[in-house]
Amino acid sequence: MKQLIARDIADAMANASWIRRMFEAGNELRKARGPENVFDFSLGNPDVPPPAQARDVLHVLAEDAVRPCGLGYMPNAGLPEFRAALARRLSEEQGVALEGEHVVATVGAAGALVAFFRAVLERGDEVLVPAPYFVEYGFYCGHFGGVLKPVPMRGPDFALEPETLLAQVTDRTRAILLNSPNNPTGAIYPAETLRRLAAAVDRLNATRERPIFILSDEPYRVFAFDGAEVPPVLPLSPWAVVLGSFSKSLSLAGERVGYVAVNPAMEGVDTLLAAVTMTNRTLGYVNAPILGQRLAMALLDARVDLSVYDARRRAMARVLTEAGLRFTLPKGAFYFFPEAPGGDDVAFCGKLLEHGIIAVPGRGFGMPGYIRLCCAVDIGIIERAAPAFREACR
Repeated sequence: MKQLIARDIADAMANASWIRRMFEAGNELRKARGPENVFDFSLGNPDVPPPAQARDVLHVLAEDAVRPCGLGYMPNAGLPEFRAALARRLSEEQGVALEGEHVVATVGAAGALVAFFRAVLERGDEVLVPAPYFVEYGFYCGHFGGVLKPVPMRGPDFALEPETLLAQVTDRTRAILLNSPNNPTGAIYPAETLRRLAAAVDRLNATRERPIFILSDEPYRVFAFDGAEVPPVLPLSPWAVVLGSFSKSLSLAGERVGYVAVNPAMEGVDTLLAAVTMTNRTLGYVNAPILGQRLAMALLDARVDLSVYDARRRAMARVLTEAGLRFTLPKGAFYFFPEAPGGDDVAFCGKLLEHGIIAVPGRGFGMPGYIRLCCAVDIGIIERAAPAFREACR
């Protein structure tokens, strides 16, 4: 057969994301057993409705859309009014005074990361990330010759260890990528830990021509439970960059609206923002959808009903405890990352599949020996899955 696609893409397809692989296995299981007998905890697909006012906003947007240029081109960094409103919201959230010019609207947080990596990475540059981590990170930087360098954090809570991360810094290190609340563990990194990391990075950057960026990927920022707070990263270092989206916080995953926000104190900040705006355009994204930006702008002070997610989190904790699984209760996001009995995560996911439960092996997140379960599903599904969990563990 003729070689139709690039070798590295062929290799990536052969080692496709475990999340998608298990989701596809679940589709086959649904056909065989019926949807009511399958408990799918594989995909982080937020199902809680958007805030109620979204309906009224959409009616207004529908009227605006039929006006001249209502759905036309816009500046490549996004709608100026959206960037300004988002900058005000992020200024309060991060404790740093931002203007609209310090924010670039992107096609989701994924688009934000890809555009940023294209702007700053050269072939062979390394991106350090605490493991476990969201598996797509490797593709986001790898498309441009970057190398994702996972650094395992110790369980059971996978607390961030700045010294362990910093020990892996080399001359090719270009960024440290953080994700808090974390997917897949639900861990929230404490403020003091982040301060130690940022101070060390600042000391390193004082002697480097090409600085190390601290990237904070925050799509789950609002998902913090039991009084936990997510510390802001932007004020900790002039080299800090915050990336996020409204996919989870407003249940707008299909609208693909995200952003990059850069600390204004960064040396050369205008050059970096211009580069991200250019890569956002030349990668083909151009900018986030215009209706999505306007919808997010109108809902900036709203959020989905977090009590629904908290109730599901507690239900999942009860089910897993009764089944005998060992786990750390997640402080944020909507995932559990329990240990796989016997230590073989793939084998245990196979056993769960026999009982109608779809989970994802931890090796898909750089941490074998664990499994990921997403509790962004109806609480009734979690509760009905309890006997299947007990049988699989038994």
